[in-house]
Amino acid sequence: MPTLSVLDLVPVREGAGPSEALAASSALAQTAERLGARRFWVAEHHAMSGIAGGATSVVLAHIGHATDTIRIGAGGIMLPNHTPFQIAEQFGTLDALFPGRVDLGLGRAPGAGPELQRALRKDLAAASEYFPQDVVELRALLTGDVELPITATPGLGANVELWMLGSSLFGAQLAARLGLPYAFAAHFAPDHLDEALAVYRRQFQPSDALAAPHVMVAMNVFAAQSDEEAALIASSQLQAFVALRSGSPGRLQPPVRDYEASLPAPARAMLAHVGQASAVGSASTVRAQLEAFVQRTRADEILLCGSTFDPEARIRSLELTFAAMEETLPA
Repeated sequence: MPTLSVLDLVPVREGAGPSEALAASSALAQTAERLGARRFWVAEHHAMSGIAGGATSVVLAHIGHATDTIRIGAGGIMLPNHTPFQIAEQFGTLDALFPGRVDLGLGRAPGAGPELQRALRKDLAAASEYFPQDVVELRALLTGDVELPITATPGLGANVELWMLGSSLFGAQLAARLGLPYAFAAHFAPDHLDEALAVYRRQFQPSDALAAPHVMVAMNVFAAQSDEEAALIASSQLQAFVALRSGSPGRLQPPVRDYEASLPAPARAMLAHVGQASAVGSASTVRAQLEAFVQRTRADEILLCGSTFDPEARIRSLELTFAAMEETLPA
């Protein structure tokens, strides 16, 4: 079976705030480390009242201080929102604080409306066009493989593991060309999963960082004592998906029993589509669904996603998932 890692959105629950969200994330990271997860990643989102991970490098410093050995990283940094130099400094600093533990996943889509563009003082559409060049520049700032007129300190010489993120063929092709590991965001955008992985593996060019293709696929996983309980705790994230797609995102809501049955047909169809990369149920159900997904994707790693209203439910879900998957390993 592949390695298991964890993605956290630092969800802000209804009735709570960012302080509680950050405390819950550090507790989740400690659990992931105890269970043997390879990585704990945080995603960059801005201007969303239900997500507290906008200052991603700061959140990672918080997670790093709460843990000892697990790799910590961004899944990801949306590079058009920043300059390569700024990110080299930030992640060079993280590497100085937590040597050999830092990952940097890079994404191209800022997902920003005009208000955020003005707040960031960026033309994000233009910045996205320069994404490949910015990735190369960022790598050079960290590795020195291309001579640049400026040095990032901290940054140059940092042992940061670069990843390419994606949900389309563009990211797969760029990861292959640059010889980077590739993480596919199937947990919210499953459409091009199989084709993107095939393109990445077929076009991969070895680099100093990576000799052969390495794939991680993100999927939503909710494990509980029964299928019914798992469906209940998963309903908070389903509500978040519906709210986001309807243009009214907010704080993470309490679970609702039989939530999908209460929705109109188009919303149910949307959730069924997004849920293609999901495992929801008891330990045995989750194990079977994970095994089938791994067989389909041949992923080297699975990135476990899924926000729950009760942080303890996410911790129990991780514990059950790891225990279930260990049972599949050969003696």
